[in-house]
Amino acid sequence: MTTINTNTTNSAGAAGYGYSGTSSTSSGTSSLSGALGSSMSQADFLQLLTAQLQAQDPTNPMDNTQFVSQLAQFSQLASTQSLNTTVSNLSSQVASAMQTSQVLGSVGLVGRNVLVPSDNLSYAGSALGGAVGVTNASSDVQLVIKDGSGKEVRTIDLGAQQAGLAKFSWDGTDDSGNPVPAGTYSITAADQSGNALSTYASGSVSGVGYGGSSVGTYVQVNGVGGVPLSSIAQIN
Repeated sequence: MTTINTNTTNSAGAAGYGYSGTSSTSSGTSSLSGALGSSMSQADFLQLLTAQLQAQDPTNPMDNTQFVSQLAQFSQLASTQSLNTTVSNLSSQVASAMQTSQVLGSVGLVGRNVLVPSDNLSYAGSALGGAVGVTNASSDVQLVIKDGSGKEVRTIDLGAQQAGLAKFSWDGTDDSGNPVPAGTYSITAADQSGNALSTYASGSVSGVGYGGSSVGTYVQVNGVGGVPLSSIAQIN
């Protein structure tokens, strides 16, 4: 009675198909884990495809239609990724060009007086100006100026005002007409009902710059400091 060694026959048959058994499966699993550990690239796709071909059942190989479909899908994905990268780079270039243009266009503000949001006035011996943002028509608007210790030194009655910017001027004296020392003074404003109103300081622009993506273009205002270009309420 003749005995057939089935293990030897299966091993030889598998070798004829290029099937390496456990070794190929282990290699395919390792390739798959490595590819999935990071973002998908063309090299990763080819590595996964190679692992899939090595680990496939030789008696039931991958269907040609599926193979071509996978290649087509990857080709479309690669094209989309390339397009996204191109659009992203173009967007960055356009934003940079627009930012440069905005900075250069703002150079004309140097030397001009502007009104910018501020709750302080820097007094150095010369009269100062500013404005109060009146949201609704008011029968009486008052501005209060305080020194560094919080003491009220001057109250300016602006009277009845329509909605808009109500300008004021301070000559650097207190309510008794006495000159105050140089320094930084806080300002607050309210309407006849006691509702707080926004305040603005007037100053000349001494420079223009770019403060990064979070700030954008800014102007350097004497007595105030750096202020975003978009915060300028009025140019005089």
